[in-house]
Amino acid sequence: MIETGKILKGFSTAESRWARFGPYYAMFPLEFAFKVVEKYSKEGDYIIDPFAGRCSSIYAGGVLGRSSLGIEINPVGWLYGTVKLQPASKEEVIDRLLEIYGKRNYYKVAANKMDTFYKMCYCNEVLKFLLAARKHLDWKNNDVDATLMSILLIYLHAKIGEGLSNQMRMTKSMGMKYSVDWWRKNKMTKPPKLNPCEFIIKKINWRYEKGTPSVTESAVVFGDSAQELIAISDRAVQNNIKFSLLFTSPPYCSITDYHADQWLRLWLLGGPENPKALKEKHKGRFVSKEEYYSLLDDVFGLCAKMMARKSTVYVRTDKRSYTLNTTLEILKKHFPKHTVKIIKKPLKENTKTQTKLYGDQSKKPGEVDIILTR
Repeated sequence: MIETGKILKGFSTAESRWARFGPYYAMFPLEFAFKVVEKYSKEGDYIIDPFAGRCSSIYAGGVLGRSSLGIEINPVGWLYGTVKLQPASKEEVIDRLLEIYGKRNYYKVAANKMDTFYKMCYCNEVLKFLLAARKHLDWKNNDVDATLMSILLIYLHAKIGEGLSNQMRMTKSMGMKYSVDWWRKNKMTKPPKLNPCEFIIKKINWRYEKGTPSVTESAVVFGDSAQELIAISDRAVQNNIKFSLLFTSPPYCSITDYHADQWLRLWLLGGPENPKALKEKHKGRFVSKEEYYSLLDDVFGLCAKMMARKSTVYVRTDKRSYTLNTTLEILKKHFPKHTVKIIKKPLKENTKTQTKLYGDQSKKPGEVDIILTR
């Protein structure tokens, strides 16, 4: 087993080079994920995270020899997670990139019809290429297409020179009007001209330079945990599979809309051209306390069916009273014989969490770790 220290510092191994794959806003710090997995489980154990995000918990478990299962409803997080667990071969990814790039000129008319935002964000060569990728990459069903698409998502927007776009944040997709106004104000209305194929090949070569990570059999399911866990828990019970660690951080009530925050990457995955908060169940801001309670109750109830008698439940949540009290109440309900320990985690400066959003300068309440052991 590779030393944890080599994964958490630098890029000297395949495991370290893929560990932070994919910018994502609400996520476990990698160091924290490895620490929890090492402390509360052992090699050969089963780990589950029903709100996996970009799957730092699942990656940590897989690299450390635990069979880990994640579930993620946001396709951006799911792609990052599932690809870094098992990337397709470099040669196949580059071949597919060249194939998609060869289709770009079929999208000249479509590119010219795009909104002003897209024309300011991407040069024509990049925009045509992105439209071809959006149309032809079968990222849900094909491992090679998923790997290439996830790499495109990473570099879809970033600082000039670091991505395919005009000047933008990398982690969060900014609004169309905000971006256009900002570019005009800063006299940056012309996007950088670059060859997207050459740019992405350099990124692929760097990512694969040390190979691909060695990961114990692990997986991430794309879907709603409240639905997916019904069949998963039934199979686990039938096959007598017991999980020793439930390690997760559920969405915080009324904090943010992760789908709206990733609207531009979701566009590349086939979503709408305008940033719209999705109205589908469990994909919004959870302004309804009843829906929030029901989600946590369903998910933790289904997880409880799969947990070993001696197991650990480690949940990071929001310090605000409703989210904290709701989470604690539901965990005690479904794990009544576990001992509860609460650790308050005040936020350090520049910590990126679900409660510290871009542009929000208000005092943050911090987070809480709820640890149930038996």
